[in-house]
Amino acid sequence: MSVEVKIPAVGESISSGVVSVWHKKSGDFVNEGDALFTLETDKVSTEIVAEKAGVLETKATEGQEVKIGEVVATIDDAKAPAEGKKEEKPSEKKKKPETEKKSEEKEPVAAGADRSGPGSPTPAATLSPAVRRIVEEEHVEPEKISGTGKGGRLTKGDVLAAVQERGKTEEKIEAREVPPSVDGRFIRKRMSPLRRKIAAQLVMAQQTAAILTTFNECDMTAVQELRAKSQEAFTKKNRVKLGFMSFFIKASVEALKAVPSINGRIEDDDFIQNNFYDIGVAVGTERGLVVPVVRDADKKSFADLELDIAGFAVKAREGKLKIEDLQGGTFTISNGGVYGSLLSTPILNPPQSGILGMHKIMPRPVAVEGKVEIRPMMYLALSYDHRAVDGKEAVTFLIKVKECIEDPKKLPLDF
Repeated sequence: MSVEVKIPAVGESISSGVVSVWHKKSGDFVNEGDALFTLETDKVSTEIVAEKAGVLETKATEGQEVKIGEVVATIDDAKAPAEGKKEEKPSEKKKKPETEKKSEEKEPVAAGADRSGPGSPTPAATLSPAVRRIVEEEHVEPEKISGTGKGGRLTKGDVLAAVQERGKTEEKIEAREVPPSVDGRFIRKRMSPLRRKIAAQLVMAQQTAAILTTFNECDMTAVQELRAKSQEAFTKKNRVKLGFMSFFIKASVEALKAVPSINGRIEDDDFIQNNFYDIGVAVGTERGLVVPVVRDADKKSFADLELDIAGFAVKAREGKLKIEDLQGGTFTISNGGVYGSLLSTPILNPPQSGILGMHKIMPRPVAVEGKVEIRPMMYLALSYDHRAVDGKEAVTFLIKVKECIEDPKKLPLDF
């Protein structure tokens, strides 16, 4: 009996997506729970798994746009694995005569079999979905990479190290995926659903909100000293490093409490005041910018915040963020400084009324008690919806953030 594989509903308002990569091919035997393909939507990427075991027959190609509910494959659960692909139990392998084992070593490795030892090249069929995605996106040859995982399997670290050693940039890889024009002067390719969604959101934010940006700067000396002093003990205790983002999340919460209107939103003719603090943290990925949300940031410790941020970064890179990870934020923080940005005007994340832009820490001469000193300075930018937030409130917010960063004792330190 054939079971249809349909595109599931993956979130409210999502009506379609793109089959970005098949992890299994037509004719492959799949087990229940095996990852079949990755569905990329305008919000997240989701791995779709097999609900039953059987032989797979695909009906959609990689890169094809599909609608929710559309049948993209079938699984024939009446068929058994093809000869040579059926996995053997350890007990069965032990019972094989020595002569049969020797003959097997001379035969080609069957698809789906894992007979590689530690440090040996890993067959493509044994790759995990996460590793396979990197292999396919970065165009590396897994058989030429020595795996350090269990049984010689490739790990993400193995593949990423090979990509880094190869020294090819993401832009070059993307350019190679699409054939250039006849004269080679330009490349045309369809935008991904996520990139199209980002584009639409940015235009919508500009067209529907009265966006204004105000600036200030903060001296990072105190935070840098506190971070350096506490780093070793913090990392040992929590198994995660103490970064700058947790300080700015805490400072933003204090500022939002002082200026509640920035923690609200306009809905039709009403203003919705949020009395909770779910802070979105912008994360850049190869697919585009996503903003996972740290829930109840006011109630979390510095360690909890850093663990949340680190977890979101991993999930974002692996394309495993869920819809619920991205929904419901009340305020957003974007750190362009990690890319070297000195100053920018961030665009609102609708329907929020404010977004804080962090930037690169630069040593600059500043006046301190009548003397010129070189201090590590960061420009701060607050973009806000002027329909809901007055200029005075925006300035008050930034000054509060500045005060908390320059004097971290004003924050609820718990480390």
